[in-house]
Amino acid sequence: MNYTRILLAAVGGFFAYFILGGLAFGVVPSLKTEFRKYPAVYRSQEGIKAVMPAGMVAMFVGILALAVIYALLYQGGAGLVEGARFGALIGLFAICAFVIHNYVNLNIGINLTIQQAVVYFLEWVVTGMAIGLIYRPR
Repeated sequence: MNYTRILLAAVGGFFAYFILGGLAFGVVPSLKTEFRKYPAVYRSQEGIKAVMPAGMVAMFVGILALAVIYALLYQGGAGLVEGARFGALIGLFAICAFVIHNYVNLNIGINLTIQQAVVYFLEWVVTGMAIGLIYRPR
């Protein structure tokens, strides 16, 4: 494994995840308003800002773990395609283990659940593509 490339892939994946997420959840009006329907469930913008540094560190560690998994599973092939496939699998996992899990456990609506599923899937595909484009074995 190429540890330098794993670290660089994690940094690239981290930026890809937050750029796409920021655009989707910060710019798309329906996503912004949907979260506001559940103030007892989700933090306010001020509350999110207070804990955002811890969340960003945790996301980086998680994406670093994914970059290591990608490196362990990498069998050759075009980085963009392999990364997209890897990201799609992670996205599917996130939808089933996080988005739908939250729909079952939290008192949120189906519209928010569907919007989250779409955005998170796209985020993970793009994150996987970034990891795939950057990681290179030794």
